[in-house]
Amino acid sequence: MAQASASPAGRARGSLLTWERLPLGLALPVVGLLVWEWAARAGYLPPWQVPAPSDIYYTVADLLATGELWLHIGASVRRVLLGFLIGGGLGLLVGLGVGLSKLVERLLNATLQAIKSVPSLGWVPLLILWFGIGETSKLTLIAIGSFFPVYVNAVAGLKGVERKLIEVGQVQRLSKGGILLRIMVPAAMPSFLTGLRVGLTQAWLFMVIAELMAASEGLGFLLAMGREVARPDLLLGSLVLLALLGKGSDTLVGWLERRALRWRDTKET
Repeated sequence: MAQASASPAGRARGSLLTWERLPLGLALPVVGLLVWEWAARAGYLPPWQVPAPSDIYYTVADLLATGELWLHIGASVRRVLLGFLIGGGLGLLVGLGVGLSKLVERLLNATLQAIKSVPSLGWVPLLILWFGIGETSKLTLIAIGSFFPVYVNAVAGLKGVERKLIEVGQVQRLSKGGILLRIMVPAAMPSFLTGLRVGLTQAWLFMVIAELMAASEGLGFLLAMGREVARPDLLLGSLVLLALLGKGSDTLVGWLERRALRWRDTKET
């Protein structure tokens, strides 16, 4: 079954299913935009609160034409990537330690679970006090947001490896390193990748929080500026761009996840 899913016919079927889902997935946003445009033009929506999608488009197009938008997108993407690499990398390493060692688990897990319960906004005053309003506090906040999803899923993946698989490795006289690399890591890989995917989503969320607290560039800065100057077109345009970037990064990670887990025999959805 696994070989069949990895065959050219299986890959073609998966590609076909993807393209079949695409028009249906676009139907709701397109219909929603058309209804929104009609309601705005007909006067059912106050333009100072909910501008028409076409007005939002022209605002974004003007920012693109001046090159200002690329500056803000670049700043936000850079912060997300750096914060995610730091937080996700640490989350994976600590998760491996906790998942593989009872001693490390007893030392760290209770403390980390308690820290995980702190609301995201609760970190903002402390980070400003420690690091000011510069890049360090922003990257630290994004790293915190990325750390815990990766950590929790890494621990869950390793703890969820079936004991029978490990016993098979021991019967085959694999070393501890061999059992880890050839049995435990592949078995836990779906959880690892799920954690990375959720961690990246959290990185975008915490990036907005970081840029709202103090920034001179970035999409979060555009959100704050749109609020301060009463420009709902700018505010909603920033939200749309954040949604598109977040969806794009999630789609990329999802594609990498499917490529890395092609060996699984799972139901097509």
